[in-house]
Amino acid sequence: MGKRSIPFVLSLLLIGGLIQAYLFLQKPSSSEAIYRTIEIDTGATFIEVTRLLKQDELIASPISFRLLGKLTQNESRIKPGEYRLHRAMRPMEILDTLVQGDVLKYTVVIPEGTASREIGKILESAGLIDADLFYETAHNKVLIQSLGFEGDSLEGYLFPDTYHFTKQTSAEQVVGMMTRQFQAVYDKSFSEQAEKLGLSQQEVLTLASIIEKETGTPSERTIISGVFHNRLKRKMRLQSDPTVIFSLVDFDGDIRKKDLLNNSPYNTYRVAGLPPGPISNPGREAIYAALFPADVDYIFFVSKNNGEHHFSTTLREHNEAVRKYQRKENDEAMCRTCGGEGG
Repeated sequence: MGKRSIPFVLSLLLIGGLIQAYLFLQKPSSSEAIYRTIEIDTGATFIEVTRLLKQDELIASPISFRLLGKLTQNESRIKPGEYRLHRAMRPMEILDTLVQGDVLKYTVVIPEGTASREIGKILESAGLIDADLFYETAHNKVLIQSLGFEGDSLEGYLFPDTYHFTKQTSAEQVVGMMTRQFQAVYDKSFSEQAEKLGLSQQEVLTLASIIEKETGTPSERTIISGVFHNRLKRKMRLQSDPTVIFSLVDFDGDIRKKDLLNNSPYNTYRVAGLPPGPISNPGREAIYAALFPADVDYIFFVSKNNGEHHFSTTLREHNEAVRKYQRKENDEAMCRTCGGEGG
């Protein structure tokens, strides 16, 4: 082969190599979009990532993919996490997804009035965070202080909403996201109204959490708030069943007379005024209701067993409503009322 032929051959080889590289970048491992979920651990090497992709048949050539990572200088830029990829993706698409950190996200809905222990169970059932770990995190005093709150618990400050978490999201990060959402909702107008009422933020949330648990009917929230504000002004015990339930270790669905005697600071049948803290995490409307109660004279209410309540201004009227809506043969079972028989 003449000396003049060598550059020509090298050029052909180079062109051939570029064509092969181009074809690799454009050609997926399959024409079918068969999805696979892979999880890349923190600290995983590019070789380990390549092996994982080949194992799930997401790439055809590990050597070519490793070369692609080297040429694009992305070998050390892969972000850990859980990814949803499919076999019809081109290698460059896969690499871009891993470099951008477009990880799989789980939608988690936290309903209004959900307590921290229940939030933990929701997260655990979604396969994200251990329920006990979340509960412990929400009661971590050091974390609570670092987030700018006081007290022994973040109960009431974990704002109920729809969130999007990844497998990599820690319990601390979840708590941080939920409390930041609360701070965004509890704005200046809420703070100013609380000051007018002479209530601290925790007292507002405590009352809101009880209102949230007392009714699922939006139009009743401010009325129930009015009842509780009236009782507080008159130095009457709130006698709210949800606070009794919160104070019980094991609740089987029925409140009994003995439960009303439970010696707990959260049992508002025994303790005057508000309990020491929220019993759940209220939504914006319940917080609003606590701050802007309806101007009513009611001091009693009882469930109609259809999602609504009957409100009364006198004990006699209330007792008649109890007999009408809450007839039970079992004397041990208590009806769901506010105000009981003695006020």
